[in-house]
Amino acid sequence: MKTFRNARFAPYLVITCLAALITFTGVASAQDESTFTGIVASSSRDTLTVRSTSGQFQLFIYDRNTTRPLSVPTGSEVRVTSVAGDEPGVRLASAVTILQAAPPRSATAAPDPVVPPEVRRVERDIRREVKRLQMGVRAGVALDPELVLIGIQAQMGPFFTRDVYFRPSVEFGWGEVTAMFSLNPEIIYRLPVTSRTGKWSSYVGVGPGFNFLHQNFEQTTSSGSRIDFGDFHSDVGLNILGGLRYRSGMFMELKTSVYSRPAPTLRLIVGYNF
Repeated sequence: MKTFRNARFAPYLVITCLAALITFTGVASAQDESTFTGIVASSSRDTLTVRSTSGQFQLFIYDRNTTRPLSVPTGSEVRVTSVAGDEPGVRLASAVTILQAAPPRSATAAPDPVVPPEVRRVERDIRREVKRLQMGVRAGVALDPELVLIGIQAQMGPFFTRDVYFRPSVEFGWGEVTAMFSLNPEIIYRLPVTSRTGKWSSYVGVGPGFNFLHQNFEQTTSSGSRIDFGDFHSDVGLNILGGLRYRSGMFMELKTSVYSRPAPTLRLIVGYNF
């Protein structure tokens, strides 16, 4: 793999990719609203599953613009106005109205309806996505110098708004002549161009990077003896990043570090949040 020699262009590469990402995710298409009436089969802070009189189940997700009651008890009759979501079978609720409150439960009441497994799976993915604390693993490659990276991370939040998170991470890197240990306390901003509980979302971030590197070179003399040259570096750089995060837990990320020589200037990361 050829070394990324012209390191000063790495920040511009990342900024260009981020601009393209924002432009792509910001394209919105016109969506027709529809109304669905039925009985609430399950309800959470971010999802609502409704069963129609014909037995059809429909999963709705909420966003910041959804008009809804503080609670929607299971068994209530509701009318939901919604638009299409970003995946089949999931709709984004714009308004939820309770038509009839849930009747009191009794010992002889009928059991709750069985929600289809695929709907339950999406509900679980959404609940994981909105947890205030997530742990994750990450791996990738770095350029200039070339390194193989592995690491762990935590994601906490949101703070102040629904789209700002604190995401500290630790990375270890190994290369032909370089070993690296990196601490990255970064702030992540989820771009509000898609629903917070949608199938995927894009984000940008910034934060300091504390990098500790050891570089070791070996040379064999004409007499056959070996000479080792070792050097240790530490620096504080500025990380600028952007990525795509999927509700299933997977994410992909592109990051550059400025003011951080000889730390890597470009990192390509994939990972998974539990």
